[in-house]
Amino acid sequence: MKLSHLRLLHALAETGQIGLAAERLSIAQPAASRLLAEVERISGQPVHLRTGRGITLTAMGEALARRAGRVVTELRDAEREIAEIASGGSGHVRIGSVTGPALDRLLPALRTARLALPGVTAEAIVAPSDLLGQQLLAGRLDFAIGRMPLGMEGQLTLSDPIDSEPVALMVRRGHRLALQAKIDPIELMDYDWVMPGPDALLTREVLARLRILGLPQPPQRLATPSFLLTLALIQQSNAIAPLARAVCDRFGSAPDAPYVILPLDLGITVEPFGLLTRRGAILTPVARRLADMIVQGQGDAGLD
Repeated sequence: MKLSHLRLLHALAETGQIGLAAERLSIAQPAASRLLAEVERISGQPVHLRTGRGITLTAMGEALARRAGRVVTELRDAEREIAEIASGGSGHVRIGSVTGPALDRLLPALRTARLALPGVTAEAIVAPSDLLGQQLLAGRLDFAIGRMPLGMEGQLTLSDPIDSEPVALMVRRGHRLALQAKIDPIELMDYDWVMPGPDALLTREVLARLRILGLPQPPQRLATPSFLLTLALIQQSNAIAPLARAVCDRFGSAPDAPYVILPLDLGITVEPFGLLTRRGAILTPVARRLADMIVQGQGDAGLD
């Protein structure tokens, strides 16, 4: 099987249409159809089924497409690595992170890299670990700072723990609870809590800790993984948001900040995060250097 066959399978898995796959590969649709026929002749099995809107890969086709995706991604990374070596320290790095480490580690490292590695550009995605895992497997991220997503243990590698993530409770400035010198934990249940969905790690850890403390499950009329929506909601309501302490410190510590941290520590801690990579992947030189800076906490969070 040739590289052109693998690229076509990878494109078909992502697009579901022979025309779009051909366009992505910059070839004519008849040429893509011929390549697909060759794949089936070589494998001796059908790899696709026609549907009303395009095509669906068979079990054989999906298996080949998964392998093809890994090959295409590794080739793309090899091209980038060669280009970085040839250019003497320049390159582009795609990084993912869960919210807390994005502020505590990724942001300071990126600022330092702007000065120490002026030829390096970067893009960052902040999302829950399951979404970051999907982006890693699709080859859209070089590495991520997060936790092992469920079901991806055989496809991703997680480094030794970097740090744990304590959680604080944040509300709008002027919230009644924020004005009290002492808060009875049961009073927290008088207000809505804004958290991600029930399967999210933060939500599971929060609810587990509340059960240990003998507290009921808090009211939650809105579930969202969106950090921006969470901030907007607590600013405009009396809702409570359990968030990574790094996030709360960043947005709720200034005297004029619209948010404040409640003076009550429930002892909520999310399991440690680490460096997530595709299993067997080799980071390019500049990606490795940035990853090391983040893991080792090398960065200056100040402003220029």
